[in-house]
Amino acid sequence: MSTAGEMFDWLQVLSDPTRARLLRLLDRNELTVIELCQVLQAPQSTISRHLKVLAEADWVQSRKEGTSSWYRLQINELQSGQRKLWQVVREQAATTKFAEHDDARLEKVLEERQSRAQAFFSSAADQWDKLRSDLFGGSVNSWALAASLGSELVVGELGCGTAPLSHLLSPWVKQVIAVDSSAAMLKAAKGKLKKCDNVEFRKGDLAALPIGDQELDVVYMVLVLAYLHEPRQAIEEARRTLKPGGRLVLIDMLRHDRESLKQELGHLWLGFEWTQIDEWLGQKSFSSVIKLPVPPEQEAKGPPLFCVTATR
Repeated sequence: MSTAGEMFDWLQVLSDPTRARLLRLLDRNELTVIELCQVLQAPQSTISRHLKVLAEADWVQSRKEGTSSWYRLQINELQSGQRKLWQVVREQAATTKFAEHDDARLEKVLEERQSRAQAFFSSAADQWDKLRSDLFGGSVNSWALAASLGSELVVGELGCGTAPLSHLLSPWVKQVIAVDSSAAMLKAAKGKLKKCDNVEFRKGDLAALPIGDQELDVVYMVLVLAYLHEPRQAIEEARRTLKPGGRLVLIDMLRHDRESLKQELGHLWLGFEWTQIDEWLGQKSFSSVIKLPVPPEQEAKGPPLFCVTATR
């Protein structure tokens, strides 16, 4: 419960018309010192002095963003007595001669803020993907998708190599089972993922997976099929490991004529035709099959890719 001393302190703070006007604005929007100066048409020294009084009395909170200070009245963090007092003062402040002009200038300030953002996006639209990638890398969207997975899922990365996908998925799922036939690849993957306690590495052939029946919720096979003598058999094995309703995700190369990749990367297949994928998935084995070509990235130098999802 508020004390009489606190109540008088609050009244003293709110007795100044400028502070009441500031609080009325900051009750509705988070604003910078410069924006408050524009709305109240007052010098920065005056605004800063009143904000200091309000902050010291716990009426407003501030945060720094670069060289700017942002202020906001956090109504829910005020004491009960403060909130009641502010409701009375706010109603009275709304009837003053300043209120209408403050509201009009605030609307203009907010419109200018929005216009600056829109002007940037209008000028940057054609280069936005590159700007975003240069600043934050190309994996931002992948993280967003990984985070959307359920925390109770058990997923498999088949033909994991150095397990980049397992690394991405592990924070968001219950368990990852990563399988590869190469001891060297698995050793490198274990070194990279030694802090990922929920990733289990298993050495084995994708045509005879070291995974039990219906053990997985999702199976990922990314750029794997071109290395396999019998892709169909690997897909059938992947289906065996899926729970009913589980999903298979395939990403690999569309048919191409770059023979050099057989030597450079050890590929056995020059990509795949859609008809081959249709045949291997088969409507009796999978349902809800979705097939899409992957839009090429600007810096990508390899053949075009496809992405397929199918449900057991």
